[in-house]
Amino acid sequence: MKLLIILCLVTFGLTSLAQSTNLKYDKALADSLGADEYGMKMYTLVILKTGPAEISKKEIVDSLFRGHMANIGRLVANGKMIVAGPLGKNDKNYRGIFILNSETTEEAKALLSTDPAVKAKLLEAEIFPWYGSAALPLYLPFHDKVSKTKM
Repeated sequence: MKLLIILCLVTFGLTSLAQSTNLKYDKALADSLGADEYGMKMYTLVILKTGPAEISKKEIVDSLFRGHMANIGRLVANGKMIVAGPLGKNDKNYRGIFILNSETTEEAKALLSTDPAVKAKLLEAEIFPWYGSAALPLYLPFHDKVSKTKM
């Protein structure tokens, strides 16, 4: 019986400890990033895959992908693109991912409609709600410090 009481007290103590307030919590920072009580927020995960368009002219494809890259830069500058990058070869024709700073599918679709490669159907987007760290956008200012060559 004593052992059971001790186990209950230890379990209660560990549970209380696990649910305690974070001493490093910065309310102003959390509020500025839209964080909930867990330091998380909703984003939109986009998986880009090969689209149905078949454009044979290399100049047109190159132009669309230059526009795609410029659009990514514009969305980053506007705080709407948090993560972007290509995927390695795979059997699903997945080409890349975006994490958009948008809470709704409608907003994500509006942002994607500004991408020339998506508009031309060279790329198609699969869209998913995604719950991640509200601090994710904070890594972006450091990218310029580790990138020797601009894209």
